[in-house]
Amino acid sequence: MPKLLVAQARQRRTEHFHAMLSAAMVAPGHDRALPLQPEFIAPQDGAEKQDCESRAAHRWLATHGPKYAHLRPIYLGDELSSRQPTCEAVTAIGGHFLFTAKPSSHATLYEWLDGADVPAMEQKVKQGARFVTQRYRWLEKVPLRDGKDALDVNGLEIEIVDATGKTTYRNSFVTDLPVNCDTVAELAACGRSRWKIDNESFNTLKTKGYNLEHNFGHGEANLAAVLATMNLLAFAMHTVADLVDTAWKAARAAVGTRKRFFEDLRAITTYLVFATWADLIETRRCAEPPARVRDGQSSAYPA
Repeated sequence: MPKLLVAQARQRRTEHFHAMLSAAMVAPGHDRALPLQPEFIAPQDGAEKQDCESRAAHRWLATHGPKYAHLRPIYLGDELSSRQPTCEAVTAIGGHFLFTAKPSSHATLYEWLDGADVPAMEQKVKQGARFVTQRYRWLEKVPLRDGKDALDVNGLEIEIVDATGKTTYRNSFVTDLPVNCDTVAELAACGRSRWKIDNESFNTLKTKGYNLEHNFGHGEANLAAVLATMNLLAFAMHTVADLVDTAWKAARAAVGTRKRFFEDLRAITTYLVFATWADLIETRRCAEPPARVRDGQSSAYPA
């Protein structure tokens, strides 16, 4: 009996999405990422080419870079950032760069690194209950790319090996900062801290109560950008509170997770209107209104 083949036409659908370049301040040894102004990846007035992450990065640097120059920032970035135009854009606004640069896309650079007797160093570092070996190689003033106009950069590599001899981490970077036996370990630690931007910033915004990926509305023009910016502003304010506000930190610690903390605040403010922010945070910390509210010195009015 012949088989009957039934082809089901796939339902066609149109998907809409928005993209942005989001910067954040991070530092080795710190578990917070402070978000900065975003730059949205969207068609630009008068531009013939489609917008992209690289063009958005250059706009961000030109617009916001000068105001942060007094902090002497070191800009971190992935493989896409370690191109000569972006490196030059960073130095033009008074910053320094420390970008990931892999052998697969920087052949000229690695011809120098692999073909020369380069400086090297290794050190044992305790991680938890075990020691690991961190190995470094570096070379200064090597061309970033082929060609007479190539920018000279300093390249460095880090490799981490565990007690069994297994390589657990390997990465390489290019920078305009001096690299030597006194600075290579610190520079590598700075380069590795870029993961905090993903873990402590983007992952938090997506999964810890901010719902950044949720479709709050596309709008006719700028609604999605406005809502995303407000989301980042809230995250920035909460991060500052995590760092400097003792009452906020105590209330957060009493709850546990960030998402639960927000849910509790939403529930409390559904039924009560607090006269002061301090009374709200104190109520969440103690799971009951403070004495000054109960005694009538301050008020928590029914909503």
